[in-house]
Amino acid sequence: MNIYPEIILASESPRRKNILSGLGIKFIVEIPSSEEILDCHSPSLVTVINARKKAESVASRHHSSIVIGADTVIELDGSVLGKPGTLQEARRMLNLLSGRRHSVVTGVCIVRKDYRAECVFCDSTDVFFRKLDESSIDEYLSKVNTLDKAGAYAVQEHGDIIIGKIEGSVDNVIGFPSEKFMRAFSLWL
Repeated sequence: MNIYPEIILASESPRRKNILSGLGIKFIVEIPSSEEILDCHSPSLVTVINARKKAESVASRHHSSIVIGADTVIELDGSVLGKPGTLQEARRMLNLLSGRRHSVVTGVCIVRKDYRAECVFCDSTDVFFRKLDESSIDEYLSKVNTLDKAGAYAVQEHGDIIIGKIEGSVDNVIGFPSEKFMRAFSLWL
């Protein structure tokens, strides 16, 4: 008999699934049915609102499960960069990030409806891009599917082409702040 509740990751991100699996947590995946927002005054607020919407969407069908939602955005000069819709938009984002520092912000929400319990937090990591020319952007775009990634890049996929330095959690840049999550999640078990 399992004394622990079912754990559900409310995300279709294979990167979040890999990180959570690597933490030794047994879970299932259910894709949330919620619309993400991008237009808000605070990137941190955007991520926690979206993470909460994702978690609540799945938790509404699984009251006695622990549901984990997450959302990641890129913050540059106070503006939020989400996922590009086209390769042209991906190219524009990479040009914007070229030679500059930006923050990757991930919000996480852990919910259990039957206990009326919720934990929401975010983590931020500074990423410093190399100065990119058109050929390095072309090379990167030819190697990485950028359309499903906030800011049109992934540190774990040929990040050496575009990234000079990272200050903070690399897992957060990938899309799930594992260290901060484990501190919060340990209280739920």
